[in-house]
Amino acid sequence: MFNTASSAPVATPSSGARKARLTSNQRPKWLVPAVGVASIVAGAALSALVGFNVALWAVFAAVLFLVAATLAVSLVEGPRNAADSLVTYLVYTAFALAVVPLISVIWTVLANGLPGLNANLLLTSMNGVTGATDNAAASGEAPVLGGAYHAIVGTVSITFWATLMSVPIGLLTAIYLVEYSKGAWLGRSITFFVDVMTGIPSIVAGLFAAALFGLLFGPSTRFGFVAAVALTVLMIPTVVKNTEEMLKIVPNELREASYALGVRKWRTITKVVIPTAISGIASGVTLAIARVIGETAPLLVTAGFATSINWNSFSGWMTTLPTYIYYQILTPTSPTNPDPSLQRAWAAALILIVIVMLLNLIARLVARAFAPKTAGR
Repeated sequence: MFNTASSAPVATPSSGARKARLTSNQRPKWLVPAVGVASIVAGAALSALVGFNVALWAVFAAVLFLVAATLAVSLVEGPRNAADSLVTYLVYTAFALAVVPLISVIWTVLANGLPGLNANLLLTSMNGVTGATDNAAASGEAPVLGGAYHAIVGTVSITFWATLMSVPIGLLTAIYLVEYSKGAWLGRSITFFVDVMTGIPSIVAGLFAAALFGLLFGPSTRFGFVAAVALTVLMIPTVVKNTEEMLKIVPNELREASYALGVRKWRTITKVVIPTAISGIASGVTLAIARVIGETAPLLVTAGFATSINWNSFSGWMTTLPTYIYYQILTPTSPTNPDPSLQRAWAAALILIVIVMLLNLIARLVARAFAPKTAGR
C-alpha cells in the first residue's frame, strides 16, 4: 500500500572542501605583516637614496604600506574589502606618523640631555660662572661648572603661584557656566571672553601683567609673582574649557537623584558632580600647567633673568627653565666655546620634560584618590 522506494543518498562535501570554500577569497594572515616588513625595507632604501633620515624613512614606509597593503587586499578579496582596509590602514598610518615626532623629540632630548645631567647641574646655579670657566671646561682642564638649580626653583615657584590662582578661578567659572548660568547673557558673555582669551599670544599676557604691576609699583617692576599673574591669564581659559566639558558629561540623573534625596545644590556639586568629573578636571589642570610651564616670552618681561638663587617670588628677578635654556643657547657664557652652554641647555630641557611627566603622574594619582569608588574597587 505504501511506496517505500528508497531515495538516493545526498552527497555531502568533505570538511576540506567546506574549509576551502569558506576561506576562498580571504587574505592569509601573513599577507599584511609581510607587506609591512617589505614597506619598512623599501622605505629605508628610498630614504637612503635622498639622504637617510629616520623621519623620512618612517614617512616613506608608511606611504608604501598604505598603498601596497590596500592593493594586496584588493587583489585577494576585491575592491569592497579593499576600501574597508584602506580606511583601517589609514588610521594606523596616521597614528604611526603622529608618534614619530614624539619619539624623535624624546630621543633627541635624552641623547643630548643625559650627558649633562648630574649633581652639579641640579644643585648649583650660574652664579660666578664666566667665560673663562667654560673655556677651561671645553679644553678639558676642568669639569663643566654651573647648573640650573636656580631655574628649577623659579619654575616651581612661579608655576605654583599661577596654579594656585588659576585653578580655583577656572573651576568656579566652569561650575557657574554649567550649573547656574542656564544660557543667560552673563554666561554667554563669559564663554565669549574665555574663547577670546584662549587665543591671545602669550607675550600679550606678559605685557598685561607687566603693565598692571607697573601701574601699582612703578615701571620696570619685575619679580616672580608678576610672571605668575601672566601665566594665570594663560591658564584660566584652558582650565575653564576643560572643566566645563567634563562637568557637562556628568549624567543629569546623578544630580536629580541627589536633589530627590533633599541634598542642596552646592553639596550636590561638591559631593557628586565634581568627584564624578575629577579625572577629567585633573587632566585639564595638567594640560594647563604643561601649556604655561614652557613659556619664555611672558617671563622675560615679567620675571627678568638672574644667575643666582631667589626663593622669594615677591622680590627680585627670577629665572625659569625656559628662560635659562633660551639664554644658554642665544647668549652662551663663552661665545668662543658654546658647548658647555649647549650641554646645560639640553639637560635643562630634559629636566623640564621630567617635571611635566611628574605633574601628569601627580594629577592621575589625585584623580584616582578623589574619584567615586565603585563596586570593583
